[in-house]
Amino acid sequence: MTRIGIFMFAVCAMCVIVTASNILVQYPFHFLNLEKVLTYGALVYPFSFFVNDLTNRSLGQKMACRVVYAGFFTGLLVSWWLTTPRFAVASGSAFFLAQLVDISVFTPLRYRIWWKAPLIAAFFGSCLDSILFFFIAFSETFNFIDTGIYQPDHSSQAQVQLFTLSIPVWLSLAISDFFVKIFLSCFMLVPYGVIITWFMPSAYTVTRTRNSR
Repeated sequence: MTRIGIFMFAVCAMCVIVTASNILVQYPFHFLNLEKVLTYGALVYPFSFFVNDLTNRSLGQKMACRVVYAGFFTGLLVSWWLTTPRFAVASGSAFFLAQLVDISVFTPLRYRIWWKAPLIAAFFGSCLDSILFFFIAFSETFNFIDTGIYQPDHSSQAQVQLFTLSIPVWLSLAISDFFVKIFLSCFMLVPYGVIITWFMPSAYTVTRTRNSR
């Protein structure tokens, strides 16, 4: 596949992932009594870091940023149409900043041991994404996004117990979302390693050469 083909595939994949996660984040995960701490969107969104990192590895930082820009604008428009403006703002801002953080962390680590860059980048990107999205989407601080355009207030005032602490539901969702993303990021190291070994041998060879110095 040519560079332009890889780029177009990455853009399409990113847009699909962002759109799906924007919709599915509205639906709690109704299994194992996890509906108050987990949404289906958390199971889909980590694939965006997977696409981002593979693009960065194969095409470089600039092309990875372009994939993020394309995913941001397309995802914002589609989510604005399919969900509410508040979810669109929350998703768009969280996605954009988290993906740029992922790129900025991944790039200087790309020539170290192959698993370090995607895992460490996913950790920082996921942390920012989870906190920012749920804070904007559900905290009372941002209810003006709903009320300012005469929409129902989607803020959540509910509290849940976390050990001995009472915390907002949105924060519990953010914490659970973060750990799910990290778990899936660890899981996706397997296909990531296979892809860079078998389909990006030149990049993998450079990585091993620099690690041996």
